[in-house]
Amino acid sequence: MKVAVGLHKNSIDDWQSAIDFAVGAERLGVDSLWNAEGWAHDAATPLAYLMSRTNRLRFGSGIFQVGTRTPGLVAMTAQSLDSLSGGRFILGLGTSGPQVIEGWHGIPFSKPILHTREIIDICRRVFAGERLSYEGHHWQIPLGQERGGSGMGKALMPGTTPTPSLPIYVASLGPKNLRMTGELADGWLGTVFLPETADVFLGPLREGAKSAGRSLDDIDVVVGTKVAFTDDIESVAEAAKPGIAFQFGAMGTRNQNFYADAYRRQGWADEVSIIQNLWLEGKRKEAREEVSTELALAGIAAGSPADVETELIKYKEAGVNTIRIDPDGETVNERLDTLEEVMAIINRI
Repeated sequence: MKVAVGLHKNSIDDWQSAIDFAVGAERLGVDSLWNAEGWAHDAATPLAYLMSRTNRLRFGSGIFQVGTRTPGLVAMTAQSLDSLSGGRFILGLGTSGPQVIEGWHGIPFSKPILHTREIIDICRRVFAGERLSYEGHHWQIPLGQERGGSGMGKALMPGTTPTPSLPIYVASLGPKNLRMTGELADGWLGTVFLPETADVFLGPLREGAKSAGRSLDDIDVVVGTKVAFTDDIESVAEAAKPGIAFQFGAMGTRNQNFYADAYRRQGWADEVSIIQNLWLEGKRKEAREEVSTELALAGIAAGSPADVETELIKYKEAGVNTIRIDPDGETVNERLDTLEEVMAIINRI
C-alpha cells in the first residue's frame, strides 16, 4: 500500500506547521497529501503553496466541491496546479452536500451525481486538448441563447499544454455515486470505510468499472484511518465520539445523510438512528454518549505497534491501494513520529 496524509495545521491559519508537516511527510516517503475545502480556506491555494516547498510529494484536492466552480475553471485550476508542481497534482472531486452547497455557496444541490459526471467529461476533453463543446443537463458550452446566453460564445481551444494523463479521483459514498466512480474515475476517495465490510463500497465500484470494460484493479482505492500508538485505547475512543455524533446529526438531514447511511449499510443501523435522532432533537450531549466504544474505534488503528499492524493488514487485504493516515499527536513532530512508525509497518507488510 502507498501512504497518503491530509493537510495538517495546528490552527486554521498556521501555515508554518503545514509546511513542516508536508516536508516531513515527503522525507518519510509518503506518496500524497490531500487538502479538503468546506467553508474556510479553499482546497487549491494551500496546495500551490506547499508544492513550492516540496519536490516529490504528490498533492490532491480532497475535494473540490462539485457545483462551486464551472467545469472550465475546475480544468484550468487542475492544469495550473499540475504545471506548477511538475505533474504532481491529482484532481479530487466530490458532491459535498446541500448544507454547504446551498448554505454557503447559495447554489442548488441538484442532480449531484450527474453534475459530477458532466464535470469529469468536460475536464477530460480539456485535458486532452480538444476544442470545448458540450451539451449536458447542467452545462451547455458554449452557452446558447435558448439557455440564457447572448449567442456570442464560441467553442474555444484550451490554451494550455494537454495533460491527458492528469488523474481524476472521486469521493463517493452512496451506491449510485460509487458505480459512477467505478465507471469514470482513476481513483476513489473513501471515508467511513471499515475493512470488515469493504464490499459495501467495493461492490458498486466493481460494478461501475465492469460497465466501462474495466476492473477494480484500474481504480486507486484510497481510504483513511486514524493511527494512535497507545496503551489507553479508551481515550482514543472518547476523542472520536463527538465527531461521529456530529457526522450522523449535523452533516445532513434525517432523510439525507450520506455518512449515516454508509454506516447503516455497514451494520450499524440501530445505533446510527438513535444517535441521529438525539442530535436532531437538540440532545447533543446525549447523542455523543450513545456512541459506543466499539463504533468509535471502528476504522481506527490504535494500540501497540503489533495491534496497529494487524489493523493495517486488514486494509491491505480488503483491497485498499492507498491508506490515508491521520497520525495521532498534539504537535507536528509528534504526528511525524507516529507517521514514521506507520511507514515502517507499511514497508514491512
